Amino acid sequence: MLNKNVKYFTTGEFAKICKVNKQTLIYYDQIGLLSPIMKDSKDYRYYSLAQYDFFSVIELLKAVGMSLKDIQQYMAEKSPENFLELMHQQKEIVAKKRRELEMIENIIDVKIKTTEEALHLHFDDITIEYFPEDTLYLSKNIEDSTEEQFVKAVSDFIEELDRSQLDTGYPIGGITRREQVLAGNYDNYSYLYIEQPNPREGHPYFKAIEGEFVIGYHVGPSAKLGETYTRLFNVMHEKGYELGQYVYEEYVYDAVIKNREEEYVTKIMMEVKKVK
Repeated sequence: MLNKNVKYFTTGEFAKICKVNKQTLIYYDQIGLLSPIMKDSKDYRYYSLAQYDFFSVIELLKAVGMSLKDIQQYMAEKSPENFLELMHQQKEIVAKKRRELEMIENIIDVKIKTTEEALHLHFDDITIEYFPEDTLYLSKNIEDSTEEQFVKAVSDFIEELDRSQLDTGYPIGGITRREQVLAGNYDNYSYLYIEQPNPREGHPYFKAIEGEFVIGYHVGPSAKLGETYTRLFNVMHEKGYELGQYVYEEYVYDAVIKNREEEYVTKIMMEVKKVK
C-alpha cells in the first residue's frame, strides 16, 4: 500500500529522473540489482527518491568498468566498511584512467604539432641544421635482422612502448650506422627509436649526439631511398662535411595521412662533421 506521506515515482517517471529508458530499470529489477520499493495490486512498480542515490552509485561503478555481476556481488554484501573499500578501489581506477587520458591528450597534441609543422615544409629542400642533444628510447639491436626478425622487433617495440607508457606521439624512426649507409644499406637499421621529450627514470635511453645534421626528405616508396641519399651526399660534400656516426629516418607522412605509398614522406637526418 502506498504511503501518502512519501512521494513515489512510476517506472517511467523514475527512468526520466535517472535519464535511462524504462527497460533498464525493468532489467535491473529482473536481475535483483535495483528493485522498486513496492508494487501495487496491479503489479505497477514504484520507486522512491531515496533509490536515486542507489541508482547513481550503480551507474558510477559501471562508468569505471565494473561489471553488473561484480556490482551485484557488492550489493549482496554491502556495509559501510565494504562501501569505503569499494570507493577507494574505484578511486585508484579513476586515477589510472585519468593518467591514461592525459597521455592520450599529449599524444594528440604532438600529432597536431608535427602535422602542422609538416604543412610548412618544402620537401625538395636540403638544409644543414644544428640539433641540440635529444633523448630517444631505443629498441633492441636489429641490425642484419631477417624480415621475420624485423617484423617481430617492430611488434615487440610497440608492445614495450604501450606497456611502459612511452608512446609520446612522435613517429617511430630508424637509426642506421655510418658503415651501413656508406655501403648503400639504407634500411639496415641498427635500432628503432621514439623521441622522449620528458624521459622518466628506470628506462634505458640513448642521447642523440648534438651537432650539425644534413636534413632532407624522401617522397615515395623506400625502394627509391638511394636517389635521395645521393642528393644528400652531394650537398654534404659540397659544403665540406663528412658523414658522422648515425643517420636517423622517420616518417613525416605515412598511411595515417596518405593513401598511396608514392606520397609517403620520410625525413632523413644525417649526422655530419666538417672535414679537417
